[in-house]
Amino acid sequence: MIEQNFDIPFISDLALREKQIQQNYRPVIAVHKWFARRPGTLFRGLLLSEFSDKPLREAFYRSNNFPGLHVADPFMGGGTPILEANRVGCDVTGFDINPMAWWIVKQEIEHINLRDYEKATVFLRTALEKEVGHLYRTRCVFCGSDDAHVKYFLWVKVKKCRECGEEINLFPGYLLAADSRHPKNVFVCPACGELTETDDRKNPGRCSHCSADLVLDGPAKRGRCRCPACRSDNLFPDAELGPPRHRLFAIEYHCQVCKPTHKGRFFKRPDSQDIKRAGEAEERWRKMRPKYVPDDEIPSGDETNRLHRWGYRHYREMFNPRQLVGLELSARIIAETPDERVRNALATNLSDLLRYQNMLCRYDTRALKSLDIFSVHGFPVGLIQCESNFLGITEPGRYMCVGSGGWANIIEKFKKAKAYCDNPFEVRHHGRRKKVIPIDKEWIGDHINGSGSAHIRTVNISCQDAAICDLPDNSLDAVFTDPPYFGNVQYAELIDFCYVWLKRLVGQTSHAFNAVSTRNADELTGNVDMGRNLGHFTEGLSAVFQRMSKALKPGAPLTFTYHHNKIEAYYPVAVAILDAGLTCSASFPCPAEMGASIHINGTGSSIIDTVFVCRSTGTMRRKWLADSPKEIAKIVEEDLAHLRAGNVNPTPGDIRCITYGHLIRLAIWSLRCGWDKNKPTASRLGVVANWLLRFGGQGEVEKFMETNRTATTKDMPLFAVHEGVAEYGAECDNVSF
Repeated sequence: MIEQNFDIPFISDLALREKQIQQNYRPVIAVHKWFARRPGTLFRGLLLSEFSDKPLREAFYRSNNFPGLHVADPFMGGGTPILEANRVGCDVTGFDINPMAWWIVKQEIEHINLRDYEKATVFLRTALEKEVGHLYRTRCVFCGSDDAHVKYFLWVKVKKCRECGEEINLFPGYLLAADSRHPKNVFVCPACGELTETDDRKNPGRCSHCSADLVLDGPAKRGRCRCPACRSDNLFPDAELGPPRHRLFAIEYHCQVCKPTHKGRFFKRPDSQDIKRAGEAEERWRKMRPKYVPDDEIPSGDETNRLHRWGYRHYREMFNPRQLVGLELSARIIAETPDERVRNALATNLSDLLRYQNMLCRYDTRALKSLDIFSVHGFPVGLIQCESNFLGITEPGRYMCVGSGGWANIIEKFKKAKAYCDNPFEVRHHGRRKKVIPIDKEWIGDHINGSGSAHIRTVNISCQDAAICDLPDNSLDAVFTDPPYFGNVQYAELIDFCYVWLKRLVGQTSHAFNAVSTRNADELTGNVDMGRNLGHFTEGLSAVFQRMSKALKPGAPLTFTYHHNKIEAYYPVAVAILDAGLTCSASFPCPAEMGASIHINGTGSSIIDTVFVCRSTGTMRRKWLADSPKEIAKIVEEDLAHLRAGNVNPTPGDIRCITYGHLIRLAIWSLRCGWDKNKPTASRLGVVANWLLRFGGQGEVEKFMETNRTATTKDMPLFAVHEGVAEYGAECDNVSF
């Protein structure tokens, strides 16, 4: 059982490493972007802790097979619990109210013939090369070759001065590339627009072309920009002007002739041929009669209102003509692909490609690469935009891609993802060395090695609300899930960006694509624009947990991950568990986010999830039944010891969330007898809040942790930490429920 067998240090170490570069540990996630995916190693650890009769550290690197066990996930999202359960032979059932989540998991788990897929991708890229390949070529400034490949076109937003009508370039700064991945700093001259390389970033000197002073800061700051001609102040954005206009000002390219002897990257100011080709793309788009480019309006929303402020009203306005031509041509080729699974795979690739092929992508001046539109979980509109090579660049005779954001990049990621499904692996670490361990006989999919294989697994995934699903009572051996977190990112508003395209291309194949948008009134996220509050979240979570509880066999676990910066967001968790007639028998900490992740870095947010294990009947360790904040402080300190033994350095935000998890677990234990799920939602939330108020909250717990700081493992010798870890999971006094 998880309560006895889950190994916090072991799984925490693996989960933390996985989240730093998740595609190396779970390549299957590269099938398509989804948000806030939890570590596959965490859910593999939970599954094996519950179902395997071997110690977790031994079972983890061995082949496992649990045929006949039925596992469900009512909030599939990116599909991690479903994929991990399917991989170890379980029958799986999954639900998600978002059609894009359903589609992505479907593409992840469906078997595909990789040879047929590769043939189709070669045909696709060859056809596109003939049609638009020349639009991504440029002349090398060193050797004069006209066949150099553009990696990135860089565009600056422009607007007309409200006083004199002159065009203003909205440069926030003139540094194009820092010297971190290039020998020198590259500056754009504010006077002539030429590029100059310098040694000193703070004092860049003069332009090598016109001798004007080079400067780091640009004129566009905080929504204001002074006109260089008349010196009047201009405000931006201005939604009344429509979508922003852009000017091509720089190119990073790749010259295969010069590269063997050239140090660093290749940069240039666009020449007349480059401008002419951009104009050719505009003319071609004007003459096109698109069938697959969506004309959907961007609806109002917490995230999309930012786009409205910049004048965007339709999704297609977020792309330039060259991108639209390439995307329309790609969709036409995909639509004619005869094999359904290959066609769906290519459609999924196109949907994922959109992340890099739009005019909201930014250029990282240090990493020297494109940042996709979802690099932060929102719609940030920058002043400098990066257009990636649509086809992608591959080195002759190699499988390595040069640059990012093109068809070649997406195809290679997808091939690795599906190859991993046939031959999954784990990564074992020995100090700084790591070794890839193939896990023979495990696989991900509805079947393996072709449609004629006798190895077929039950995979039922649905685009529907799990609260009203048709699952037989007492039929599930476990529920593993990562539910929405109240007030989290508006995933539906973001993923609509892809959905409106995919709906055009494959929408006729499923009723899930009938909706205009993936947004749903029943979605369990806080949303000001849609009027969804904490009560809505509570009712929805409770309905799903109650339905899953009925479908679970007696004593089978409902296990889920959760964290939030505010204790109030945990009240619905307690209410939902109590409404479902379950008791929380354990709460464990485990890393679930990347600390350096752009969307949470510097926010004080926790990277640690609490894993809540809930059952209708079972046992609770007596030592976990704290009766005071001081006792909880001891439990939290023990958790911190195990995390540190797993090479995790908990932050104050992490400690806060771990404490919240234990407080909620104890509130559930104390309130389970006499709980009335028929009381109004606000009343049930109030019962939980009042219990926590009486018991003492996180602040009271931290007081005791501070007074006992010298007893924490942070200051203990390493052998003492390992002794404590070795005792973890040992038999101890239990209390039945």
